[in-house]
Amino acid sequence: MCLAIPGKVVSISGDDDPLTRMGRINFGGVVKEASLAYVPEVVLGDYVIVHVGFALSKVDEAEAQKVFEYLKQMGELGELETKKATG
Repeated sequence: MCLAIPGKVVSISGDDDPLTRMGRINFGGVVKEASLAYVPEVVLGDYVIVHVGFALSKVDEAEAQKVFEYLKQMGELGELETKKATG
């Protein structure tokens, strides 16, 4: 199942063109790149909802932490770590 999950923006590149703006997103210890083209207002430290490599919207930190806790309870955070190790 595909799931949009929250992550914290830890770096941003490509500020010169909003369509190619990218961010490194920390998903509870697993860092992946995602396009920030849909969320031009995002700055370092913001939390975003990411689905298939695109940040879709901002979310507040408290909500992001709730989702991380639910994913941890469901055992889904381990799937992110496995994907990191394999590709």
